[in-house]
Amino acid sequence: MRQHSIFLLFLLSLLFWAAPTQAAQSYDNCTGFITSLPATIGSQGTWCFNKDLNTAITSGNAIAINANNVTLDCNDFKLGGLTAGAATQTIGIYADDHANLTIRHCNIRGFHTGISIVGSLANGNTIEDNRLDGNTDIGMIISGDGSIVQRNRVLDTGGSTVHQDFTAIYTSDSVNVVDNTVSGVVATTGSNGYATGLFMGGNFVSGNRISGLIADGTGLAWGIRMNINSHFFLTGNQLIGDGSTGSLGLSCVNAGEGRASNNMITGFDTGLSNCGDAGGNDVSP
Repeated sequence: MRQHSIFLLFLLSLLFWAAPTQAAQSYDNCTGFITSLPATIGSQGTWCFNKDLNTAITSGNAIAINANNVTLDCNDFKLGGLTAGAATQTIGIYADDHANLTIRHCNIRGFHTGISIVGSLANGNTIEDNRLDGNTDIGMIISGDGSIVQRNRVLDTGGSTVHQDFTAIYTSDSVNVVDNTVSGVVATTGSNGYATGLFMGGNFVSGNRISGLIADGTGLAWGIRMNINSHFFLTGNQLIGDGSTGSLGLSCVNAGEGRASNNMITGFDTGLSNCGDAGGNDVSP
């Protein structure tokens, strides 16, 4: 019996030590790997990271996507630009007039703009499950009808020495913005700068959590600022302001066009501005 018990313990020990050697993730679907910066993706497919990448370039793009139907999967590795400093003009991931792009699992730090997907042909793109941390001006700029920005964390945006107004997520066209966390958009002291969580166009804006907005001087703190004259829904968002004079929680361009429901808003001078109140909103000082 004792020998049997010793044998079982031996087997268990083998299993214990073998477990950490298993791969944390699979690269089976990768068309190729990005191994140095700056880099250009010129053909469709799934392009992956298998290590952290850094660059000190102060302008241009760390990664440029020059094709449609591209997935960039960073596998939670870092795309870093911190060494370029606070005056950087570099964009982390850039595409102009390309469709059906997916950017996921990227940890993007220290760029002027973390992700920029722009252009009149930039349709049907997906930006999901990324962490954008310490970008100096804008976390991400996304345009294109039918695109979605979902489950991203945009943290500690600001600090540029060449701009004064900082925004975590900026979108145009009919981009849906769902279930993102924005924490920390801080204007530079003495700049009179604005601090904005979401500045956007879109059809559906839901389930986003926004806090840590600190404007400076005559600048204003904006939670979600709609920049279109259209019809859209704002629902289930949670916003915390800095309590400053003139700050706005949910703000729409024209009275009654957007419909706001079931949002929780606190710490803004005006919680709900120009948006149609569809009920269930909890607004407090």
